[in-house]
Amino acid sequence: MIVNDNPVVAPPGTNPEEPQIHPSPTEAPKKSKQAQKVGTTETIQELGATEVPTAKSNIHVMTIIGQIEGHMVLPPNSKTTKYEHIMPQLVAIEQSSEVEGLMLLLNTVGGDVEAGLAIAEMIASMSKPSVSIVLGGGHSIGVPVAVSATHSFIVESATMTIHPIRLTGLVIGAQSSFDYLEKMQDRVNNFITSHSNISEKKLKELLFKTGELSRDIGTSLAGRDAVHYGLIDEIGGIAQAMATLQEMIHAKKETKGLKQ
Repeated sequence: MIVNDNPVVAPPGTNPEEPQIHPSPTEAPKKSKQAQKVGTTETIQELGATEVPTAKSNIHVMTIIGQIEGHMVLPPNSKTTKYEHIMPQLVAIEQSSEVEGLMLLLNTVGGDVEAGLAIAEMIASMSKPSVSIVLGGGHSIGVPVAVSATHSFIVESATMTIHPIRLTGLVIGAQSSFDYLEKMQDRVNNFITSHSNISEKKLKELLFKTGELSRDIGTSLAGRDAVHYGLIDEIGGIAQAMATLQEMIHAKKETKGLKQ
């Protein structure tokens, strides 16, 4: 005969004779606070902020940072803006009924010429008003992107480097290669001059200036110099850009109302 000395213990709360133990009211808030602490920690690690503003706005903010990545995929340790990500966003902004304006934040070293020019052309062809702000730098092919907006701003500490198109790797030393580079440079120059107040003569003078940039030709313009030469419209930051964009949105609504 086998005797089991271990008594069978029913789960708490299942035995009607056993008093049920309920958690105290103070235990639930403890769990909630702990969950909030974990969520806050993850937010700080990912975004560097305790709270992310989620206010609904009629303005879409888009960032062009690092190097503009085109047909070639850059190393993972490079900060890049991928043109295949930006172009669908621009189409979605154009189609959206809720978005009434676009704000571009630029801090770029340049990158793929055709990709940068494609982004600039799309921004310039949008029906909705746009404003760009050069923060830190708007170099090389970042210049056409900066001037593609309806109105452009630059902070005083930012710089913009203007230089001729350069190729990396093996270049075939034939006349056709030089002609191709010249035509591509003309495309960039024509876009810049048609979307800013700088003259073609002054732009070329800045492009081919020697002695200012190390190991290269070109010019580095500080914030006020970029405005002085007509490349950028105005000195200003977020507040000025936001106010200008809202004014343009309001003016467009009034014009549309008059036409109707």
